[in-house]
Amino acid sequence: MNADTANPPRLPGKRRRLLSALLVLVAMALGILLSVLLVWSTLSKERAERVQTARYAEVVSALRDINRAALNAETGQRGYFITLDRRYLASYQFGRDLYPRAIARLESLSQASEDARIAGLVAEIEQAGDAKLAELEQTVELVEAGQIAQAQQRILSNDGRLYMERLGDALSRLETVERELQDHASQQAFGAERRVLPLLVLVLVLMAAVLGFGFVLALRAARAEVAAGRAEELEEARDRADLLARELNHRVKNLFAVILAIVRMSARGQPEAAPVVDNIAARIHALLEAHNVTQGPDGAGGEGEADMGVLVEKVLAPYRSSGNQADIGGETVLLSGTQATPIGLVLHELATNAVKYGAWASEGEGDKGTIAIHWQEEDGHVVLRWTETRPSIKVPDGHEGFGSMLMRSAARQLGGEIERNFTEGRMVVEMRIPQGN
Repeated sequence: MNADTANPPRLPGKRRRLLSALLVLVAMALGILLSVLLVWSTLSKERAERVQTARYAEVVSALRDINRAALNAETGQRGYFITLDRRYLASYQFGRDLYPRAIARLESLSQASEDARIAGLVAEIEQAGDAKLAELEQTVELVEAGQIAQAQQRILSNDGRLYMERLGDALSRLETVERELQDHASQQAFGAERRVLPLLVLVLVLMAAVLGFGFVLALRAARAEVAAGRAEELEEARDRADLLARELNHRVKNLFAVILAIVRMSARGQPEAAPVVDNIAARIHALLEAHNVTQGPDGAGGEGEADMGVLVEKVLAPYRSSGNQADIGGETVLLSGTQATPIGLVLHELATNAVKYGAWASEGEGDKGTIAIHWQEEDGHVVLRWTETRPSIKVPDGHEGFGSMLMRSAARQLGGEIERNFTEGRMVVEMRIPQGN
C-alpha cells in the first residue's frame, strides 16, 4: 500500500518528460525531412544546370555546322559558275554533305526540350536551309548543262539572298533562346545552393535545443536530489542524471550520423553532385567534432564545457602534417557547449579554405605557408585570431562565398563579430565573442 501511495504523484512528471521527449523527436524528424528536401533540391538544380550546359554547347555546335554548310555550298556554287572549274564543287559538295547531318542533330536535340519556341525555330531553319540548298543545286545543274545565261539569271534573282537571310535570322534567334534557357538554369542552381545555408543553421538550432532540453532535465533532477535530503536518494538521482546526459549525447551523435547518411544517400548514383555533398558532409562532421569536445574528458573542462586549445587541435587534426605548419597557443579559455559548436564550424571552414586556396594549398607559388592561431581574453571578450601567411594569398575581388556567409552567421549566433583583413601574402581573421555567452 505504501508503494501504491508513493508512485502516483510521480506519474504526472513522467508524462511531462515523455511529452517533452516526444516533442524533441518530432522536431528532429522535421529537421531531417527539411534537410533531405533542401539537399535534394540543390542536387536537382545543379544536375539540371549541367544538362542544360551540355545541351547548349551541342545546339550551338549544330547551328555553327548548318551555317558553315550553307556558306561552303554557296561559295562552291559561285566559284564553279564564275570559273567553270570543277574543283570548286568540292566545297559545294562538302556543304551539301554536312547540312543533313547538322539538321538531323539539331532536330534530335530539340526533341529533348519542353520550350515550344524551339520546335518552331528548328522548322524555320530547316525550311530556309532546304530552300537555299535547292536554289544552289538548280544553279549548279544549269551550269553543268551549259545553260550559263539561265544560271546567271537564277543567281541574280533575289531568292538566294532571301533564303540566306532567313536562315541566318532563324539561327540567331534559336541561339538566343538556348542562351536564355542556360542563364535560367544557372540562376536556379545558384539560388538552390544559397538555400543550403538554412540547413546548417537548422542543424545548429536542433543541437542547441537537444542540449538545452538535457540541461533542463538535469537541473530538475538536481533539485529533486536536494529536496530528497538523503545521501542514498541523492546518489541515485545523480546516476539517473548521468545516464540521461549520456543518453542525450548518444542521441545527438546518432542524429549527426543519420543526417550524414541521408546527405550521402541523396547523391548516390549522381557523381556530378559529389562536390556539393562532400562540402555539406564536411561541415556537419565539423559540428560533430565540436560537440564531442564538449563531452567527456577531451573537453578538459566540466560537462558541457570545452577548452579552446583542445577544440582548435581537434578541428585542425585532419589537416595537420609535416608540410602544413601551424602555430597554436593562447590562454586557458573554457567555452560553453553553445559556443564550442559554432566556433568549431568556423575553424573547420577556415582550415578547409586554407587547404583549398590559402597557406596549405597544394598548388601555389613556392612552398606552403604557415598558419598562426592565437586567442586571449580582452575586456570581457574572447578574441581568436587566425593568421595565414603565404606569397600566393591575394586580396579578394569582393565576391562573398558561402563560407563567408556561414562564418558571419556563426558570429551572430554567438552575439559577437568576425572580421577578415587581406593584404598581399597575408590574411587575418579575427573573431570576438562575449565571454561566458
